[in-house]
Amino acid sequence: MPLPAFTLPPLFARIGPHLPQLPPTLALVGGLNLALDRILPRDQLDALTGKKLMLRVLDAGMSLRFTLGERGFRPLLDTGRPDLCISATTRDYLALALREEDPDTLFFNRRLVMEGDTDLGLLVKNTLDAVDWSALRLPLPGLAPR
Repeated sequence: MPLPAFTLPPLFARIGPHLPQLPPTLALVGGLNLALDRILPRDQLDALTGKKLMLRVLDAGMSLRFTLGERGFRPLLDTGRPDLCISATTRDYLALALREEDPDTLFFNRRLVMEGDTDLGLLVKNTLDAVDWSALRLPLPGLAPR
């Protein structure tokens, strides 16, 4: 069943910037680190090392800042200008994750915006396009199909 069209209520965008951004950023970098070396080839991401990255979730009012270091992805507490900022709504990020939409379609429909270093943006887009997300599925004890 396809993801329905939705936008979070405007209240989220108003209060989101005033809430701590670290908890959702920790969740993001935790997920990225699970994928690193398993489905996200570290050598292809070398250009991201030390770069300031930000994902903006427009309808949630969130700005998740992070970087890639020698030991993986980590939150970034620096509030300066990021090297690459990717902006979209909650629904569009979910559609990307579920592979219901591709980044090019969202970009050309102005639902995904990349600002800053466009070479980094293309690297991120091409890497995400090549990922086999099914490789991330972990078998959970007791929940295996019979």
